[in-house]
Amino acid sequence: MTHPVLPLHPGKHALPAIPDPADHARHVRTRAPGATLADHDGAVLVYQDRVLAHTVANYGGRRTDWVRGNLRLLEHRGRRLAVCGGFGLGAPAAALVLEQLIALGIRRVVTVGTAASLHTSLAPGSLVVCTRALRDDGLSHHYLPPAPYAEPSPELTRHLAGALAARGADVRQGSGWTTSAVYRETAPEVARYGALGALTAGMEAAGVFAVAEHRSIDAAAVLAVADSLADRHPRRDHPRTEAALHTAVEAALAALTTATRE
Repeated sequence: MTHPVLPLHPGKHALPAIPDPADHARHVRTRAPGATLADHDGAVLVYQDRVLAHTVANYGGRRTDWVRGNLRLLEHRGRRLAVCGGFGLGAPAAALVLEQLIALGIRRVVTVGTAASLHTSLAPGSLVVCTRALRDDGLSHHYLPPAPYAEPSPELTRHLAGALAARGADVRQGSGWTTSAVYRETAPEVARYGALGALTAGMEAAGVFAVAEHRSIDAAAVLAVADSLADRHPRRDHPRTEAALHTAVEAALAALTTATRE
């Protein structure tokens, strides 16, 4: 028996799918006529409920039930933006809600999450702008042809890095390892991917980048280091990580507004 390769059906990424996210948008409009995000400059995806709560407390936002999650529509620096959380962790959860956002009109997205460091030089609270994501997930292979990495939008990534630098953030740029199996991360993988230049291990970036490329929208990612796989200690909530996530959301909103002006 040959070794299975994802996806099991060869060339799947180029085939049309039966479910269409446009069906979701049409369904939403049966109960909310005129529902659209085409007049919004972008969306920020967050994964921790407390980060969404902090964002709402600082930026406000009208809640809608247009997607599978807690979607908030807000105005920031004269621009309309969206922030979405409460939809779960991992590439499949992020991809599902991103497909729905895109079907409603979103053309730019920044994903803001946590990650584990692959290097001892990255302490909790460090921020990493992901310049490409190693595809060790399952979802990205259903969207893009075989390749080691999924890539973000260079332009939106540049705006995100600039917005973080303007806020004096402790930020680095580099590739990340995306995996769906957080309790199966092994020492040989950490050593290998770290040697290849990956700075972090996370769950969503490759999936978000793959959906964005497939749907021809812009995506970028920033990850706050929460713990380490290179120097393992029991994970605990760290105030620097929390503060870094708040800075990351602020920078993501700023990046979406400046990218729109180009």
